[in-house]
Amino acid sequence: MALIEFRGVRKAFGPKVVYRHLDLDVQEGEALTIVGGSGQGKSVLLKLLIGLLRVDGGTIRYDGEIVSELAEEQYGPVRQQVAMLFQGAALFDSLSVRDNITYGLREHQTLPESEMDARVEEALEYVGLPGTQDMWPADLSVGMQKRVGLARAIAMKPRVLLYDEPTTGLDPINVARIDDLILHLQRSLDVTSIVVTHDMHSAFLVSDRMAMIQDGRVVFSGTPAEFRQTPEPIVRDFIDGNAPEDEDTETLLRSVG
Repeated sequence: MALIEFRGVRKAFGPKVVYRHLDLDVQEGEALTIVGGSGQGKSVLLKLLIGLLRVDGGTIRYDGEIVSELAEEQYGPVRQQVAMLFQGAALFDSLSVRDNITYGLREHQTLPESEMDARVEEALEYVGLPGTQDMWPADLSVGMQKRVGLARAIAMKPRVLLYDEPTTGLDPINVARIDDLILHLQRSLDVTSIVVTHDMHSAFLVSDRMAMIQDGRVVFSGTPAEFRQTPEPIVRDFIDGNAPEDEDTETLLRSVG
């Protein structure tokens, strides 16, 4: 049985249909990258898994449990095990680096302050930012903010890490640094990773498997080598930079609330 299963998932925002009948499995311990053209709902997939958005139909299972039917107050155990790095890092400007990292811990766990401090130090070491606990988000570069966001995610000691466009807006040096971190965390923490990205270089580098979403469903799933070599026209067009673009789903998300 897969650790995560999407079965017949449907999702729309008003007239904009994002998923018509999406099926996808994620195996425990693998690094799966989701790719596809603009507006295909790649980030929506992550938000459905942790209950930030709700499915219109179909089911999502995590570790055998149907989580797509949980009420909001029942999602706590899932969010303790499935942590997410948001596209813009999503740090709180009014909180220090330490308080940003411990925010999720305070929401979902009861730990003594000494253990929280240890978690913060360990997480910052993992992302290459030791000693930055007392800094503020405004004092950090965009790349450093992303790494603090990642530190917040791994401080939860999750079973699954979700990355929503982790390299967007970064210069090549920081893109390489984030790619290296994803690989390092995958190996050292023994986590399952789902990466949403438009950066094909990163996708080929960090993935055990890649899945492409188009027209509301998964149209291809395979290893990076299989993805590169497939004769499927829809995949070849995407790789060659000719994938059709649609209205950005993130714009629709903002428009509906």
